[in-house]
Amino acid sequence: MEILYNMEMPTKQIFLLAGLFLFIQFIIFSYLVHKDIFTSIDFNTTVRFQDNISRSFDNEFSFLSDVGKFEVTTLVLLAIFVVTRKVMAGVAAFSMYVVFHPIELFGKFFVNHPPPPQFMLRTEHILNFPQFHVRTENSYPSGHSGRTIFISVILLILLWKTKRIPTLMKFVLAGLILGFDAAMLISRVTLGEHWATDVIGGSILGAACGFFAGMFLVNNDRNHHGKGEKKSLFPKYRLELKKVE
Repeated sequence: MEILYNMEMPTKQIFLLAGLFLFIQFIIFSYLVHKDIFTSIDFNTTVRFQDNISRSFDNEFSFLSDVGKFEVTTLVLLAIFVVTRKVMAGVAAFSMYVVFHPIELFGKFFVNHPPPPQFMLRTEHILNFPQFHVRTENSYPSGHSGRTIFISVILLILLWKTKRIPTLMKFVLAGLILGFDAAMLISRVTLGEHWATDVIGGSILGAACGFFAGMFLVNNDRNHHGKGEKKSLFPKYRLELKKVE
């Protein structure tokens, strides 16, 4: 008779811990940004990006600026849950999407971090349509980066969960999502719209909110709780007896 100790941590709890960890990192990083710890790094990073990335990409990067706006990302998020037909998960995800924006605005009002100077701005106006906008004097954190990462986390969780797509195709789609993320984040700095720390802070906050939303995109029915057994927030050790022949 062989005795095995098995500890299972439900996916929801993993996402909860990941979200909490990232949100704490966001708070710490925001404090360091407010104290101007990364000022020289920000400036040098922007100069290097603009010196080494051709202006021929400015048009495409500027298009990403339009794609990452609040109105567009809201429609994209809505479309995701209309297509997947996950109503309750969609409500939860939209709730975290809404929570993201007051935190973003709090940072832009209270974290002293002005945007790059005007002479560094390279954005071209591609699409012009009415948009929701709040004028702030600071640029931390980047809303474009946060919204992009938030939606990407949602997409990656849904992609990982589905059984309708072959494994190889999942890797291909995940690569495309991450490639889009990289282009969006790089464009923020290259166009002079944000400092690198704005992008990092926005990405951390977006990922945290994405993992919190991810708790409602998965179910843990496979854990087989007994009838009337109370579910615990934290994993428990389970004693297994296995007969060895």
